[in-house]
Amino acid sequence: MALKIRLARWGAKKRPFYRIVVADARAPRDGRFVEKIGTFDPLKPSEDANRLTIDVEKAKDWMTKGAQPTDRVMKLLASVGAVEKPVYNNPEKAKPKKKAQERAAAEAAKAPAEAA
Repeated sequence: MALKIRLARWGAKKRPFYRIVVADARAPRDGRFVEKIGTFDPLKPSEDANRLTIDVEKAKDWMTKGAQPTDRVMKLLASVGAVEKPVYNNPEKAKPKKKAQERAAAEAAKAPAEAA
């Protein structure tokens, strides 16, 4: 059984509130979960102590058992010092896309013609 540590959305429409839960990867986002280990309220100011509450010991315990945190939960765990801050390095994502490359090539071809 593959476990994930992820956010489950609660709260009213346009007023998100998230529970940090350990759930089976196949379970629905807001559906069945194994254990609730914290909460996250993105509408509160970042300085507010109640914005993020997480049981770090439980999170570490579940990770040792094989639960994989999602990217967002990994960032939240790093913000409280539970794990080392993840390094995301995807140089392909930073490259210009096809249309931008075509536009740059057209401008480069036009520039020498104007200079001459």
